[in-house]
Amino acid sequence: MNILFVCKYNRFRSRVAEAYFNQINKNKSLKTDEAGIFGGWYPLDPIQVKVAKKYGIKIEGKPQSLSYQKLKWADLIVISANDVPKRIFRETFVGKRKVLKWYIKDVKGKETKEKRTEKSIRQIIKKVNKLNKTLNS
Repeated sequence: MNILFVCKYNRFRSRVAEAYFNQINKNKSLKTDEAGIFGGWYPLDPIQVKVAKKYGIKIEGKPQSLSYQKLKWADLIVISANDVPKRIFRETFVGKRKVLKWYIKDVKGKETKEKRTEKSIRQIIKKVNKLNKTLNS
Protein backbone atom coordinates (compact mmCIF):
# COMPACT_ATOMS: atom_id res chain seq x y z
CA MET A 1 0.00 0.00 0.00
CA ASN A 2 1.22 3.49 -0.87
CA ILE A 3 0.28 6.30 1.53
CA LEU A 4 0.46 9.97 0.56
CA PHE A 5 0.40 12.56 3.36
CA VAL A 6 -0.81 15.97 2.15
CA CYS A 7 -1.01 19.41 3.73
CA LYS A 8 -1.14 22.96 2.43
CA TYR A 9 2.55 23.77 1.87
CA ASN A 10 4.44 20.56 2.75
CA ARG A 11 6.49 22.52 5.24
CA PHE A 12 5.38 20.86 8.46
CA ARG A 13 2.21 18.78 9.00
CA SER A 14 2.50 16.28 6.13
CA ARG A 15 6.25 16.03 6.67
CA VAL A 16 5.90 15.29 10.38
CA ALA A 17 3.14 12.75 9.70
CA GLU A 18 5.21 10.90 7.10
CA ALA A 19 8.45 11.00 9.11
CA TYR A 20 6.75 9.75 12.27
CA PHE A 21 4.81 7.06 10.40
CA ASN A 22 8.06 5.77 8.89
CA GLN A 23 9.65 5.83 12.34
CA ILE A 24 7.03 3.60 13.97
CA ASN A 25 5.83 1.43 11.09
CA LYS A 26 7.36 -2.04 10.93
CA ASN A 27 5.39 -3.20 7.86
CA LYS A 28 7.76 -2.67 4.94
CA SER A 29 4.97 -3.21 2.41
CA LEU A 30 3.58 0.21 3.42
CA LYS A 31 5.34 2.95 1.42
CA THR A 32 4.94 6.68 2.09
CA ASP A 33 5.41 10.04 0.46
CA GLU A 34 4.32 13.59 1.26
CA ALA A 35 3.33 16.71 -0.64
CA GLY A 36 1.70 20.08 -0.35
CA ILE A 37 -1.05 21.59 -2.42
CA PHE A 38 1.25 24.62 -2.77
CA GLY A 39 4.56 22.84 -2.09
CA GLY A 40 7.91 24.45 -2.78
CA TRP A 41 6.79 28.01 -2.03
CA TYR A 42 8.36 28.53 1.37
CA PRO A 43 11.41 27.04 3.07
CA LEU A 44 11.07 24.99 6.24
CA ASP A 45 10.61 26.95 9.45
CA PRO A 46 13.71 26.57 11.69
CA ILE A 47 11.61 26.66 14.87
CA GLN A 48 9.35 23.86 13.61
CA VAL A 49 12.38 21.81 12.53
CA LYS A 50 13.95 22.28 15.99
CA VAL A 51 10.78 21.32 17.88
CA ALA A 52 10.19 18.27 15.66
CA LYS A 53 13.77 17.16 16.38
CA LYS A 54 12.97 17.23 20.12
CA TYR A 55 10.32 14.60 19.35
CA GLY A 56 12.84 12.54 17.36
CA ILE A 57 11.25 13.59 14.06
CA LYS A 58 13.60 14.79 11.35
CA ILE A 59 12.19 17.07 8.67
CA GLU A 60 14.52 18.44 6.03
CA GLY A 61 14.78 19.26 2.36
CA LYS A 62 12.68 21.35 0.02
CA PRO A 63 8.88 21.17 0.29
CA GLN A 64 7.33 19.04 -2.47
CA SER A 65 4.33 19.92 -4.60
CA LEU A 66 1.41 17.61 -5.16
CA SER A 67 1.55 16.05 -8.62
CA TYR A 68 -0.56 13.78 -10.76
CA GLN A 69 2.17 11.12 -10.45
CA LYS A 70 1.98 11.21 -6.65
CA LEU A 71 -1.81 11.00 -6.74
CA LYS A 72 -1.69 8.10 -9.18
CA TRP A 73 0.89 6.32 -7.00
CA ALA A 74 -1.14 6.64 -3.79
CA ASP A 75 -3.60 4.02 -2.56
CA LEU A 76 -4.44 6.09 0.50
CA ILE A 77 -4.35 9.88 0.74
CA VAL A 78 -4.13 11.33 4.24
CA ILE A 79 -4.92 15.03 4.43
CA SER A 80 -3.07 16.06 7.58
CA ALA A 81 -4.46 19.59 7.61
CA ASN A 82 -7.64 21.47 8.38
CA ASP A 83 -7.13 23.94 5.51
CA VAL A 84 -7.06 21.48 2.59
CA PRO A 85 -10.56 20.63 1.35
CA LYS A 86 -11.30 16.94 0.88
CA ARG A 87 -13.30 17.73 -2.27
CA ILE A 88 -10.00 18.34 -4.12
CA PHE A 89 -9.59 14.57 -4.08
CA ARG A 90 -12.96 13.63 -5.55
CA GLU A 91 -13.20 10.24 -7.24
CA THR A 92 -13.12 11.71 -10.74
CA PHE A 93 -9.73 13.24 -10.06
CA VAL A 94 -7.93 10.56 -8.08
CA GLY A 95 -9.89 7.42 -8.90
CA LYS A 96 -11.19 5.17 -6.16
CA ARG A 97 -8.45 5.92 -3.67
CA LYS A 98 -9.37 6.18 -0.02
CA VAL A 99 -9.03 9.69 1.42
CA LEU A 100 -8.74 10.41 5.15
CA LYS A 101 -8.98 13.93 6.52
CA TRP A 102 -7.28 14.89 9.77
CA TYR A 103 -8.23 18.36 10.97
CA ILE A 104 -4.76 19.42 12.14
CA LYS A 105 -4.62 23.21 12.37
CA ASP A 106 -1.72 25.21 11.01
CA VAL A 107 0.69 26.51 13.64
CA LYS A 108 -0.99 29.84 14.47
CA GLY A 109 -2.40 31.41 17.60
CA LYS A 110 -1.60 33.33 20.76
CA GLU A 111 0.84 30.87 22.32
CA THR A 112 4.54 30.86 21.41
CA LYS A 113 5.39 29.20 18.12
CA GLU A 114 7.21 26.45 20.01
CA LYS A 115 4.12 25.64 22.09
CA ARG A 116 1.84 25.68 19.04
CA THR A 117 4.28 23.46 17.15
CA GLU A 118 4.43 20.98 20.02
CA LYS A 119 0.63 20.90 20.18
CA SER A 120 0.41 20.12 16.46
CA ILE A 121 3.08 17.43 16.70
CA ARG A 122 1.23 15.71 19.55
CA GLN A 123 -1.99 15.74 17.49
CA ILE A 124 -0.17 14.30 14.47
CA ILE A 125 1.53 11.59 16.56
CA LYS A 126 -1.84 10.54 17.99
CA LYS A 127 -3.40 10.31 14.50
CA VAL A 128 -0.42 8.46 13.02
CA ASN A 129 -0.39 5.94 15.89
CA LYS A 130 -4.06 5.20 15.24
CA LEU A 131 -3.50 4.87 11.47
CA ASN A 132 -0.50 2.59 11.97
CA LYS A 133 -2.48 0.37 14.36
CA THR A 134 -5.41 0.19 11.91
CA LEU A 135 -3.20 -0.68 8.92
CA ASN A 136 -1.25 -3.32 10.83
CA SER A 137 -4.14 -5.09 12.59
